[in-house]
Amino acid sequence: MDIAAASIVMNQNSLALAANIQVLSLAKEQATQQGQDIVNMLKSAQPNLGQTIDIRI
Repeated sequence: MDIAAASIVMNQNSLALAANIQVLSLAKEQATQQGQDIVNMLKSAQPNLGQTIDIRI
């Protein structure tokens, strides 16, 4: 393989890696937002849930 071909392959790999990182970043942001939405939904569903504890000895 000559230098030009190796350069092209390295550039293509670099571009693919950058695209994969961007996709993973978007997936992470979406998962974070969904997690926050679930927490907000649970808080608004029953605001008094977990306020008291019944204990028997």
